[in-house]
Amino acid sequence: MSRFRSLTSRLVLTAVALVALVSLVAGTATTLAVRDQLLGQLDAKVHSSIRRVEPPGDRDDDGPRAGVIGNQGPGTLIAYLLPTPYGEVLGESPGDETVLTDAALAALADVSTDGEVHDVSVPGVGNYRVTAVKAIINGSPGVVVTGLPTADVDQLVQSLVITEVLLLLLALLAAGGIGSVLVRRQLRPLREVAATAHAVSELPLASGAITLDERVPAHLTDVRTEVGQVGAALNTMLDHVGSSLEARHRSEQQVRQFVADASHELRTPLTTIAGYTELARSRPDDKAAADTALAKVEEESGRMTALVEDLLLLARLDSGRPLASEPVDLTRLLVEAVSDARVLAPDHLWRLSLPESSVEVIGDEQRLHQVVTNLLANARKYTPAGTTITVSAHPGGFSVHDDGPGFPPDLVPHAFERFARGDAARVRAGKAGGYGLGLSLVDAIVTAHGGRVSLRSVPGDTTVTVDLSPSAG
Repeated sequence: MSRFRSLTSRLVLTAVALVALVSLVAGTATTLAVRDQLLGQLDAKVHSSIRRVEPPGDRDDDGPRAGVIGNQGPGTLIAYLLPTPYGEVLGESPGDETVLTDAALAALADVSTDGEVHDVSVPGVGNYRVTAVKAIINGSPGVVVTGLPTADVDQLVQSLVITEVLLLLLALLAAGGIGSVLVRRQLRPLREVAATAHAVSELPLASGAITLDERVPAHLTDVRTEVGQVGAALNTMLDHVGSSLEARHRSEQQVRQFVADASHELRTPLTTIAGYTELARSRPDDKAAADTALAKVEEESGRMTALVEDLLLLARLDSGRPLASEPVDLTRLLVEAVSDARVLAPDHLWRLSLPESSVEVIGDEQRLHQVVTNLLANARKYTPAGTTITVSAHPGGFSVHDDGPGFPPDLVPHAFERFARGDAARVRAGKAGGYGLGLSLVDAIVTAHGGRVSLRSVPGDTTVTVDLSPSAG
């Protein structure tokens, strides 16, 4: 059955089976109709024959004399069922009659005298359509039977069946040949779609940048056809796969860049610690050098600890670890953060714009405090003295605005990416620098809360907006 696994074979086989079924039904119906019509004509002749038969004459030495049979044709059966029955089948000429045997007369004796035509197999002479009627024969009650042979009808029906079988075979051959050609032609578009899918399956998709340009041709994507629906669906799937592969490649590149950036940021304090440790070791008697070395080691250790903690928090947020979900008084949190910022940067002008009623959100208070602190620290570090920084609260979130120089235009689209900083040389984190994780932490924490953070920056007008409302995500 493996040869019928292909769709082409199954469709052709189905078409051939349907042709065979229809032909059989039509042939059977035709044969039965023709046979019924021929038998009807034969029965009419039988009825006409019984009306033309007269009782036999007196008995002579050879038996009873046949009656006048009128215009009866060759092969007509006439029988008189008397105490001494007699019957014969007419031949082509007078005197060429065939006398019925006792077995034949016995078979005719079973025919009902209802005037209807019946099928009888008469031994010695074949199948007949006969009718029997009661009659007075030579003054005695008897039965007259007459009939005609069904051989001609049977032969004609047999010829018709043979012809129908031959025509059926020819029809099946034609259906198989023509159907195979037509089905293959109709399935050609489907094979083209399959070829596209096969070409895509042979592409190396495991890693690296993938260019997925294979698509089903436009003429095979008409959704009004079944093949077009398959082609359109395959193109849509390939678009999604292509987008996913691009996103995966970007993610791989980001991971590689992230590892490189983290290594770079950790290498600098480690190098500093190694240098000052070597300095202290080379001057064991110099207490001032040892104190300086220990102070730098402590400072760099603190920097590395902060960096590692930020990286660990980002990893936890990326893994989907849930945060606390409880009511947080955002108004109080903003007041405390701005108060701390005024102490840390008295040379900046800090403003706080709050609505009349307290703003409350659902989230993790510690992480939201980190969001506010990072945004204020970012505004403080990257704006000159005298910059006005305004923190405004609104239902479901807050915003931080400053009138400083703003973000470099090429940095704005990447501001929330990890280790994104305006200095392309990745200068060492110092008083005015950072590791480039502050805004990425803000974005990760807000996203984990189901919120959204956005940036709008031009010189003299920079605003970071945090939306923590339920509809923000």
